[in-house]
Amino acid sequence: MQILNSSAGDMHTILNLYDEAIAFQKTKFTKHWLPFDKPMLQKEVAENRQWKIMEGNEIACIFAIAYEDPFIWKEKNTDPSIYIHRIVTNPLFRGKQYVKIIIEWAKQHAKETRKQYIRMDTWGDNERLIEYYVES
Repeated sequence: MQILNSSAGDMHTILNLYDEAIAFQKTKFTKHWLPFDKPMLQKEVAENRQWKIMEGNEIACIFAIAYEDPFIWKEKNTDPSIYIHRIVTNPLFRGKQYVKIIIEWAKQHAKETRKQYIRMDTWGDNERLIEYYVES
């Protein structure tokens, strides 16, 4: 297993994984992501903020990071933080606890980038996912 920056060549897989995640969300929740803007994703890839977990030659999981999100964090946006967004596991690799792996990776990344906090993004009323994040 490796955590690597996503590349432009991964764009098709990234878009497919997001589409699969949206379809899954629609079966489980009243809220779901909207389709993602390809130029936004390309910008994240170019800025090395889109990541992938590789299992052999397969992308097992993707996630994005940001270092600011004023819309969500408002006055706390100036805190030295890493924000983890849009974790999606390839359905072939579900159950491998990638969130825990991402959090451990984020702790090291935060040290390397001199950030003090790690924040996870989800809807405030998604109690099940919030509980999972807290336990991880």
